[in-house]
Amino acid sequence: MSWSGGKDSMLALDRLVGSDEYQVHHLHTVIDAELKRVGLHGVPEVLIEKQADALGFPLHKLYLHKDDSHATYEKLISGYIDQLKADGVELIMYGDIFLEDLKAFRDTKLAGAGMQGVYPLWKESSHDLINEFLSKGYKTRVCAADKKHFRASQVGKEISQDWLRQVPEQVDVCGENGEFHSFVYDGPLFSAPVVHQLGEVVEKTYTFNVKNEDGSVSEHKSSFYFASLY
Repeated sequence: MSWSGGKDSMLALDRLVGSDEYQVHHLHTVIDAELKRVGLHGVPEVLIEKQADALGFPLHKLYLHKDDSHATYEKLISGYIDQLKADGVELIMYGDIFLEDLKAFRDTKLAGAGMQGVYPLWKESSHDLINEFLSKGYKTRVCAADKKHFRASQVGKEISQDWLRQVPEQVDVCGENGEFHSFVYDGPLFSAPVVHQLGEVVEKTYTFNVKNEDGSVSEHKSSFYFASLY
């Protein structure tokens, strides 16, 4: 199972465990090799390890070294998928909801190894999904959020119905477009809550290039708030 540590992964895993149709071999998470954190989530590696322990599943970590090429990520994932196939794993589960291009990328990589993806949440209403997640009793903290849509005071908070009422209308309530990310620390599948502390909220700005329709490349910037979890 592709595991970010967030609410969508958690709800998808909850459904798989409850279906009795699948046997979960392990969770896998991509970790920034230099920062030892989960990509744009900013969650420390050690908390993902504690999370997997509390859920009772083995955790396989893929370390991604930063460079300017998406090919590095593709090579890492392709090698991992090939190894899974060799180990007898047949399926990889994802918590994607509606991003067609992301699903197409995953399915293409899997098909190359003769494997398939499982998408328990695919094309369901984001509002229904977040309500199901909360009604099951899971607890999750906002670990990162796009400055375009959120205030620093909203980051680090636990997602609740009150928090959701503050989400701007143009933002998906599950953050499917990358507007915000979360860290799940308790719920029905946990043997015990993941003990963690909340530090200050920090702002980080990223610079990236976007290829335009005419072939030219333009530079863009994006700022995110991150909750310092430890």
